[in-house]
Amino acid sequence: MIKVLLAEDHNIVRNGIRSLLENTEGLEVIGEATNGDEVIQMIAEGKEPDLVLADINMPGLDGIALAEKIRSLSQKTKVLVLSMLEHEKYVLKAINAGASGYLLKSVDKNELVFAIQHVAAGNQYICSELSLKILLKLPSFTAQTEEEIKAAGTLSKREREILVLIADGHTNSEIADILFTSRRTVEGHRQNLIEKTGARNTASLIKFALKNGIIN
Repeated sequence: MIKVLLAEDHNIVRNGIRSLLENTEGLEVIGEATNGDEVIQMIAEGKEPDLVLADINMPGLDGIALAEKIRSLSQKTKVLVLSMLEHEKYVLKAINAGASGYLLKSVDKNELVFAIQHVAAGNQYICSELSLKILLKLPSFTAQTEEEIKAAGTLSKREREILVLIADGHTNSEIADILFTSRRTVEGHRQNLIEKTGARNTASLIKFALKNGIIN
């Protein structure tokens, strides 16, 4: 069970997020706060969240300052920032402060839950919309190498289908349901994609798909 603490100063937004998470197996909302100071107080009083889902803009201690504070207090508790701000400078600020992930408030429930699970497991996550925007700004993004062109030609129809679904933010289980196959089969195809493309993570796979016209 992943224990989540919500930090959001807008009641409607906080209640909406709580409603989404309370109906999700494997997640438990153990507390709510309207700013970072309340989060720190809750932790000091004995709350032990696995993850704090924090708005970047809050009165008092904001999401970025909260991430930095929690990093100095606990190695166990992860911070996932939720924001309307989509400029990469805010992403860098959050990650450098100690946050393990950054989500735009426009993400759907599937990506929100996936991000929470991914970050709680000790990984980092930036929402797919932001990842694409950042990748498109890289100077080397549009230059295809011979290896990439060759790799694109070796992908099977099913591997291309799975790559498109990965880019859409679907988890392995969701892809299995969509394609009427098993999760193990999807994991096998995903590993093949990583080996063929030389990608190190999901963002690299999406970059490969964009550069080679598999998604647009």
